[in-house]
Amino acid sequence: MKDSQEFPQTLIEAVRYFSDSQACVDLLAEMRWPDGVTCPHCGSQDVRYLRTRQRWECKAKHPKRQFSVMVGTIFERSHIGLDKWLAAIWMLANAKNGVSSYELARALGITQKSAWFVLHRIRVAMQTRTFAKLSGEVEIDETFIGGKARNMHKGKRKVKGRGAVGKAIVMGMLERHGNAMLHVVPNTDRQTLQRKIRQHVEAGSRVYTDALASYASLEGDYFHAVIDHAEAYAEGNVHTNCLENFWSLLKRSIHGTYVSVEPFHLFRYLDEQAFRFNNRENTDCERFLRVVNSVAGKRLECKNLVGWPS
Repeated sequence: MKDSQEFPQTLIEAVRYFSDSQACVDLLAEMRWPDGVTCPHCGSQDVRYLRTRQRWECKAKHPKRQFSVMVGTIFERSHIGLDKWLAAIWMLANAKNGVSSYELARALGITQKSAWFVLHRIRVAMQTRTFAKLSGEVEIDETFIGGKARNMHKGKRKVKGRGAVGKAIVMGMLERHGNAMLHVVPNTDRQTLQRKIRQHVEAGSRVYTDALASYASLEGDYFHAVIDHAEAYAEGNVHTNCLENFWSLLKRSIHGTYVSVEPFHLFRYLDEQAFRFNNRENTDCERFLRVVNSVAGKRLECKNLVGWPS
């Protein structure tokens, strides 16, 4: 694999570089098969490249002997060219407030519906599911995503606790100077929140939360410190200000760029925001290559995205 410095470093350079379809194929093939192209159907490396068709042919006898670099990736069965796909990945990976489907459609010259589908497929590649746990100093908080009660129809306007009933609840865990993990949770009950904490935070870590009663009794497994926001926002090292800053970034992208997010799609937007935050120290090119390196083995069909019956 070439060094990232050998790839484009800006969007305009990327557009020029990937205007050559063979450059797109070469990049994906190199990242997907660093030890040599392998047939995705039988696993054989005895293949030959058909340059005029930009696909390979497996020499073993079986159905679907010919395959492209898009097979088995988020690009599979897409009629949109790789030049547009890679430009879309660059834009979404590096736009701090996200990219709307309307903006992407205008930039790439495709329909808004296609752009919406493209963005969701890229978010699948941005998912970073890991068994690694957060450790050290970890801030934990929850936020509510949804419309404001005053903007709702009076028949649906029910206010309870911190906001309108029906909002989606997002729980966040952020390791200081490290990564963030986000989860959509059904409620803020003690059992729900503490199960997530024990699942994703290393025992013995320093955990900082607000005064929500659901976080009580964490002291047995963690060094737990509480900041009561009714009295102060910080007491020395005890605060959740880093996570509050993350919430502002998340809500800026949702309310400012995406405007309205359906609750059943919310987790994908969380994956997008967490990816950019967790790779904030990388360059634009490095973030782009990280997404491209994760496109294989992931599929998102339209029927699954919109809930069509099988």
